[in-house]
Amino acid sequence: MDSDAHKRAAAACALDYVQDGMRIGLGTGSTAAHFIDLLGVRVREGLAIEAVPTSEATRAHAERLGITLTTLDAVPQLDLTVDGADEVAADLALIKGGGGALLREKIVAAASKRMVVIADESKWVAVLGRFPLPVEIVPFGAKATQMAVEAVSAAAGCPGPALLRWGKDGKPFVTDGGHWLLDLQLRRIDDPEELAARLSTVPGVMEHGLFIDLAHTAILAGSNGVRLVERS
Repeated sequence: MDSDAHKRAAAACALDYVQDGMRIGLGTGSTAAHFIDLLGVRVREGLAIEAVPTSEATRAHAERLGITLTTLDAVPQLDLTVDGADEVAADLALIKGGGGALLREKIVAAASKRMVVIADESKWVAVLGRFPLPVEIVPFGAKATQMAVEAVSAAAGCPGPALLRWGKDGKPFVTDGGHWLLDLQLRRIDDPEELAARLSTVPGVMEHGLFIDLAHTAILAGSNGVRLVERS
């Protein structure tokens, strides 16, 4: 099985958590897309659920499959969110935001009774940080914010450059919320909680990609099959 097949296997396992009548948060990214595809099949077979998408891309995908959509304004509490991750640590702390949807993903996850993370086994890490940490910022004063992000990262014991993410059009990548993204090149984050707290104090930072105490279950698929990890 290749990586894409592993992602689909993890997504298929996540369907076991879906029950009729649930209100579900739908993640963004290649692994979440597999879950949406499989959920669409279940919906066509008669499953009744409402879903809140975490990005415009996810919204369009779910609409094409006939999945009933709602919003957090209409339904402020969700039963379940299923989403992917860029890195998963043993305590189920995550790095997310490689797809650029971290702000909405975190809002939806925080509004859910349960968050299930689906990923191929390569996303499982001993220490977070090899994957660049996305930080969503307002465009105004971006350079000052960039310098402040680098300063608080160094103060948290994980120095590294914060690089502005660029789009395919040669312009800064713009999120669905109209913000820009910095990608922090840190290599390892020994204290994610401290870094998360420090990043949250920087004016201009809208959100960061450290998801701590949000995921309840990780479903990881690899060459040896699928395994479940529960947060203790």
